[in-house]
Amino acid sequence: MRQFSLCTARTRMLAAVSAFPRVVASRSIAASSRLSSLGASARKVATPKLIHTAGLARCYSTESKPDSGQKKAAVEPSEENETKPESVQKEATVGPSEKHEFKAETKKLLHIVAHSLYSQREVFVRELVSNASDALEKLRHLQVTSHDASSGAPMEIRINVDADKKTLEFSDSGIGMTEDELKQNLGTIARSGSKAYIENMENSADSKDAANTIVGQFGVGFYSAFMVGDDLTVYTRSATPGSQGYCWKSDGLGSYTISKAENVPIGTKIVIGIRDDAKEFLDADTLKGVIKKYSNFVGFPISVNGEKVNTVEALWTKDKNSISEEEHENFYRFVSHAWDKPMYQLVYKADGPISIRSILYTPTNNPEGMGFDRIKPGVSLYSRKVLIMPNAKGILPEWLRFVQGVVDSEDLPLNLSRELLQNGPVIARLKLIITSRIIKWLQEESRKDADKFGKFFNTFGVYIKEGVCQDLQNQKEIAKLLRFETSSNEAGKLIALSEYVERMPSDQKYIYYFCTPKRQLGEDSPYYEPFKKHGTEVLFLHHPLDEFVMGRLEQFEGKKLVSVDSEEASKELKRWSEEEMAEDGAKDDSSVALTKEQSDELTSWMLSTFGTKVKEVKVSDRYMTYPAIVTDFDSPAVRNMMKMMAGNSGTEIPQRPCVVEINAKDPIVNGLYSLKSKDEGLARKVSQQLLDNAYIAAGILDDPRVMLKRLNDIIAAAVVKN
Repeated sequence: MRQFSLCTARTRMLAAVSAFPRVVASRSIAASSRLSSLGASARKVATPKLIHTAGLARCYSTESKPDSGQKKAAVEPSEENETKPESVQKEATVGPSEKHEFKAETKKLLHIVAHSLYSQREVFVRELVSNASDALEKLRHLQVTSHDASSGAPMEIRINVDADKKTLEFSDSGIGMTEDELKQNLGTIARSGSKAYIENMENSADSKDAANTIVGQFGVGFYSAFMVGDDLTVYTRSATPGSQGYCWKSDGLGSYTISKAENVPIGTKIVIGIRDDAKEFLDADTLKGVIKKYSNFVGFPISVNGEKVNTVEALWTKDKNSISEEEHENFYRFVSHAWDKPMYQLVYKADGPISIRSILYTPTNNPEGMGFDRIKPGVSLYSRKVLIMPNAKGILPEWLRFVQGVVDSEDLPLNLSRELLQNGPVIARLKLIITSRIIKWLQEESRKDADKFGKFFNTFGVYIKEGVCQDLQNQKEIAKLLRFETSSNEAGKLIALSEYVERMPSDQKYIYYFCTPKRQLGEDSPYYEPFKKHGTEVLFLHHPLDEFVMGRLEQFEGKKLVSVDSEEASKELKRWSEEEMAEDGAKDDSSVALTKEQSDELTSWMLSTFGTKVKEVKVSDRYMTYPAIVTDFDSPAVRNMMKMMAGNSGTEIPQRPCVVEINAKDPIVNGLYSLKSKDEGLARKVSQQLLDNAYIAAGILDDPRVMLKRLNDIIAAAVVKN
């Protein structure tokens, strides 16, 4: 509805005054000021201060808040309409203002947008910058089809802070809006002008690429300014030749006004009257930090109080061959907040089935390996170069959290605030594609330079092993990245499981491995001895997680993974021993072995001595130079986990009953058989010591101090005897 009366007269008088010299203008202004005191009726055309958002939530149809129309005079006659001496005059409203009421349901939605939709108030900066970027993109596309479309100004986004006036301005030289577009885009919440623009352009084959640069989708971003502002003022002028400038105002309480305005350049300016509880956004450094966080890669220059903020280029949009090592290094440091150099880098793009633009890095150093807490996911999620989710969870599996970089997709199913992803097949597909590509990328790097990849694995191998245990969907491919030492190579040289399989004899059924803290301990172990004698290659695994990795993997390329200290390995060793005896026949052996009757007698006696700690004592079929070993026992890794679960409860973790295998040819075992008849007490101590020694060789003796007294007694008996 149009409101005339004294207010209309006053407005016309002000317009006339602007044509006279400053002295005359000041007198007329004084008269106008007196006129404004004539009563509330002249003040009802209140036009609250407004800020400019360049467009609707994402489009340059800026959406806005209702205006109460009760707080301020319809037109402020002093500053806004006074002729300025500067070459560029300030925007000024002319003529009457049209007041429009938001619908009741729109008012409720507006309240939700301003107070409940976003989790962080700072995102209003992202929304307004994105709107400005969309407006500039639209103008750039329009210039391709119309030579008359131009703002005459650099294509940039300007943000100005005035702490004294408590205002924050967002300006762009983009496509601007007509009066109808103001009503449609700012007067209707959740109507995205950008979305409609995209739909129109996608119908044209020549415009599809341009449509991909538009950010807006939902039509609510503009109203996020009400999270920090009491009132918004938008000055805008369409790039269509001959267009009129307009001023849109609202305080978000129920109505907005639209009036014609002079001195409005092509584009849009949003002025936010900042609330007292949002004064932090009147600090230029705070704004710069928010821009670098969310909008650093917007395709147009962004300045705050004249200083350019977005200085880092969106490398993932460039051709990978045009990116220099220095650019990679600088970009990696920007996204990772680290100071090392990337070890590997990948620029990956795909158009189907999902549009993906990404740039990924593996660091040189591992923060978790240096004692830091568990790191956050290193990949941030963008949509059309605007940050959606930093350190995004769910885009990559947890084991790939060490990878740094950016994934940008225009197909993301965002929620209304564009802060969270909507779970669904698109996200699952995106995760699968990116994860598979990273695994393939690392496999490619391992083939290019095995030594370099060995260094990478020494630093980040724990993540690869974590992936084998957790990511069952990609387990087979992840397993190709595993690297281990082997008995056939010198210490420190790593090989892949595929190399082990290639070197296996045709009659070897299993991939053999041995979990041992150090290589030297493994090479001296009674469990490795028969494999060494047989000439069978064994993988040496030194990390505490390795046993779980092998148990989870179970097999590789059809070959079962078997530990050398397992019952399965014992059966294979027995087979080897029988084959050797069949081939070589009976051999002269200078060592004296117990007879079968003596062996049965000794094993029965030892079993009664050990009690419940042992479930069986038998003569071993394997080759060994040790008097005894244990098999079928809880591994060190399992026992450590049991201790962790027990915590500080003080509960003793008993050993699971195991099998003891004795060497009937060993002199200690022969001597024990004789000793049990002469000094059974000492013989029991010796047998217990043999069991503890076997526990130590297996790595499962919890506390070796328990055997010290017994060991001293045995030494004393030996010394006294001699």
